[in-house]
Amino acid sequence: EVQLVESGGGLVQAGGSLRLSCAASGFTFSSYRMTWVRQAPGKGLEWVSSISGDGRGTSYSDRVKGRFTISRDNAKNTLYLELNSLKTEDTAMYHCAQGWSVVLSTLLRGQGTQVTVSS
Repeated sequence: EVQLVESGGGLVQAGGSLRLSCAASGFTFSSYRMTWVRQAPGKGLEWVSSISGDGRGTSYSDRVKGRFTISRDNAKNTLYLELNSLKTEDTAMYHCAQGWSVVLSTLLRGQGTQVTVSS
């Protein structure tokens, strides 16, 4: 059974930083592109970033490019997202997801970790 468990969220002031983690199990982690998506209150899923299975290829949404960094440790079956220079508009539930799809709702994702940025 595929399991994705996120952690590391919290309450932080604008300009602050957080590091999110996603522990993966139940599949061959290194064989999958992995993705972070987020959902702000009352809004739909938003793609944040993706990383290739070997970690060499990364991509970011324009809204987070230059502030967030995605990485992975295939030996630990763990995905990371470093969040820097946080803004209030980054407040959302952050989910890691297996693979990637233009239809974000079809992605298998974890329950998420809440990030709240105060002004």
